[in-house]
Amino acid sequence: MKTNPRVLFVAAIIGAVAFTSAVTRAADPLPSWNDTGPKQAIIAFVENVTAEGSPEFVPPAERIAVFDNDGCLWAEQPMYFQAFFIFDRIKALAPQHPEWKEQEPFASVLKGDVKAALAGGEKSLLEMAMATHAGMTTEEFEKIVNDWITTATHPKTGKRYTEMVYQPMLEVLTYLRARGFKTFIVSGGGIEFMRPWAERVYGVPPEQVIGSSIKTKFETRDGQPVIVRLPELNFIDDKAGKPVGIQQHIGRRPVMAVGNSDGDFEMLQWTTSGKGPRFGLIVHHTDADREWAYDRESHVGRLARGLDEGPNRGWTIVSMKDDWKTIFPEK
Repeated sequence: MKTNPRVLFVAAIIGAVAFTSAVTRAADPLPSWNDTGPKQAIIAFVENVTAEGSPEFVPPAERIAVFDNDGCLWAEQPMYFQAFFIFDRIKALAPQHPEWKEQEPFASVLKGDVKAALAGGEKSLLEMAMATHAGMTTEEFEKIVNDWITTATHPKTGKRYTEMVYQPMLEVLTYLRARGFKTFIVSGGGIEFMRPWAERVYGVPPEQVIGSSIKTKFETRDGQPVIVRLPELNFIDDKAGKPVGIQQHIGRRPVMAVGNSDGDFEMLQWTTSGKGPRFGLIVHHTDADREWAYDRESHVGRLARGLDEGPNRGWTIVSMKDDWKTIFPEK
């Protein structure tokens, strides 16, 4: 039976269109981004600094990109996810601490009064972190974190916390690494809280995670060498502490910095004030339907100075509502 030439021609055209479309999708490093200014700016910067012969070429060794975590790589509402971990640890340890029933902020946690528990601000959160994160070895703490992160779920979405990472940002991390960048997390969150799962979730190995920390010491227990966590603050990796942490851990000024709150301002300022091509990006939470909408008045991830000064400093502001096709990864 002969095949109609017209049918063959139409089939060929359809196949060609489908092939071209597939190639285009495969070539798009940021498919979850709308084709708006921020996506174009990211791609233009990366292509310029990685193209041999480009006047803005940056050698691979200097291609350092730093990312905040809370509100930048994963969600942070209604409170930082590590706070949920701390609260769960308080409940788990409560039988060993009967005094917590009357002692604040622990008493409020046990009563389920989150607002009262956090009323003391950073001081109260640090007190709770010290009480629940210290007194054990680093390996014991890593196991506790891994057990929690693989089972705990968000009170509003019902998703596991590692399912509430941002698909568009995962694509940026992958794109940068494909172009010879080293990607680092620089977060106010606990360094030992993030390290156990950051490589699995973000592709960022433990040695490229920078965060707040408590003091540790070397001991021998039952004939075995261990590192023990102490109830003493070592370093807060937030605000002006972020450039300090970058210098201590990396030893190079990044060429790209990404954040979402005024706690990241100094990190972006430090990064973009260096010589040569630089890129600063702020994730602005503007999507109340798919995530949350907040900035200046938020008790978590407050963003005011970045909105006011960022554009004049040449920083790119990303609107989650306008610039992202999707928020969380699809299963």
